[in-house]
Amino acid sequence: MLHSMTSEPEQQFGVGTPDAFQRLWTPHRMAYIQGENKPSGPEAGDGCPFCAIPAKSDEDGLVIARGSSVYAVLNLYPYNGGHLMVVPFRHVADYTELDEDETAELAVFTKRAMTALRAASGAHGFNIGMNQGMAAGAGIAAHLHQHIVPRWGGDTNFMPVVGHTKVLPQLLADTRAMLADAWPLS
Repeated sequence: MLHSMTSEPEQQFGVGTPDAFQRLWTPHRMAYIQGENKPSGPEAGDGCPFCAIPAKSDEDGLVIARGSSVYAVLNLYPYNGGHLMVVPFRHVADYTELDEDETAELAVFTKRAMTALRAASGAHGFNIGMNQGMAAGAGIAAHLHQHIVPRWGGDTNFMPVVGHTKVLPQLLADTRAMLADAWPLS
């Protein structure tokens, strides 16, 4: 940007219409917007990241904890710090397709996630849910996953409201380690 010594507003050249707004560039989000790492089809072998994550180390896959039917993993594109998901190992799209053991362990892991997030970060509340199908907003509709998003009183500030930007104060690897340490074993 070119700065003027006069009282005129800043001029921005080559970036669209000049205005006085500051910009926070988040080019890493383009991978999500363009659908990078999304499955190419509905089957487990179609590049599903939720099928690939369990083969990685916990650190590389951002896995918080593993059960017999499900695992907890940080969201690569979080809405808030600590945003994690509970995902069945089995490649299944619809909640009604889970068997009883998978359904029960998904519920247990959701409770453990809440406990860990409260202990590690003092979360005041949570948004918990699933987007079932593309029409409902599922980014990866082919593999069911439940979101657990921690919330704090006053966590909605001018950044997401006005700037459409979320500021995350911690690296995902550090968040993973903190939550894994706080994960209750039973």
